Amino acid sequence: MRLIATQRATALGATLWLLVATGASAQGANGRYDVGASDTEVRIGNVAPYTGNASDYGAVARAEAAYFRMINDRGGIHGRKIRFISLDDGSDPGRAAALAQQLIEQQQVLALFSTFGTEANLAIRAYANEQKVPQLFVETSSSIFDDPAHFPWTMGFYATYRSEGRAYASYLLQTRPEARIAVLHEDSTSGAEYDQGLRDGLGAKAAQMIVRTETYRSGETSLEPQLRTLQESGADVFVDFAVGAAATAAIRGAYDLGWRPLQFIANASLSTAAFLDPAGLDKASGIITNARSKGWLNPLARRDPDVREFLDWMARYNPEASLRDQLNVSGYERAEVLVALLRQCGDDLRRANVMAQAARLDLELGMLRPGIRVKTTPTDYQPIKQLFLIQFNGRDWGALDRIAEARPGT
Repeated sequence: MRLIATQRATALGATLWLLVATGASAQGANGRYDVGASDTEVRIGNVAPYTGNASDYGAVARAEAAYFRMINDRGGIHGRKIRFISLDDGSDPGRAAALAQQLIEQQQVLALFSTFGTEANLAIRAYANEQKVPQLFVETSSSIFDDPAHFPWTMGFYATYRSEGRAYASYLLQTRPEARIAVLHEDSTSGAEYDQGLRDGLGAKAAQMIVRTETYRSGETSLEPQLRTLQESGADVFVDFAVGAAATAAIRGAYDLGWRPLQFIANASLSTAAFLDPAGLDKASGIITNARSKGWLNPLARRDPDVREFLDWMARYNPEASLRDQLNVSGYERAEVLVALLRQCGDDLRRANVMAQAARLDLELGMLRPGIRVKTTPTDYQPIKQLFLIQFNGRDWGALDRIAEARPGT
């Protein structure tokens, strides 16, 4: 069975299912259902960037599809197979709302899952909540999506961008209280949130320590003017909140200018295969970021049975993906939580029950660092609130700091 359908170029072999609505809710032989569920299947919708400037992040959705293939091979969830219908937005957030509407009205999915990007998810959110369709575990760490009072059908996943900024600020206050900090971030909602988290964490010292801030536009990867300005500020710390290909350009560009500050990058850009390799591993040596997941490349890590399980899954279900790409772990973890949620729903697969159960999660995941849990309540829609700092040694990431806990909404 083909589990992932994408509106991509014909050469990619896209396949879409035309499904017929069965009404707002129904009673099956084995349970109670809304549109998108039956005695035999659950349809889950996704929007991802398989093409365009953010295409590296398509690896997350491919990993999710691979995880669902494994679950289906094992008999599904309470006998129901997952049909994962994923559409390509071409890295254009402006297309996201129309694709989400297509998934809900034409593909008749039970829920949206792991849709990509802050601006895209903002465009989807009002419609999903109006239609009372779960918008689960969005693939953005913006704190905007932890707002159950106003948007009870939308839920985030990882610790927020603001939490990342605060974690870096805490580390700098402890280790380099006299640092001169240069900041680069995207001119966007997400970029502003990273920056605000750093400033909040530095508190009264922010004005003194941050000596220059530069921004870039989405899709921009020629960053030499911004980097030169940051270098000329005299900063000895570079907090690089650029994401994806822009992060690669910033890492490579700073090094090529001869600028050697202590550098931080966003968690979204930590994938060695996707972002550090293109920059040059020697140029990325010493960079600090944050993570939630265990390492898996070090031979010692493979003594952990959960790490071995992940590696076995990669070999069998996701063999074309790079083992050095952290985005595969991200997809694995999100898919694992969705499967746990659907199991928790039992035979009641009405959308309202899906959200009720999503607001009562308390899980440990095998690939999450010990001490980090997936936990939600009806008033806290940020499932993962902890992170820890790691540093790149030119070959691999190593732990740098203890786990940090973020307060809900931060």
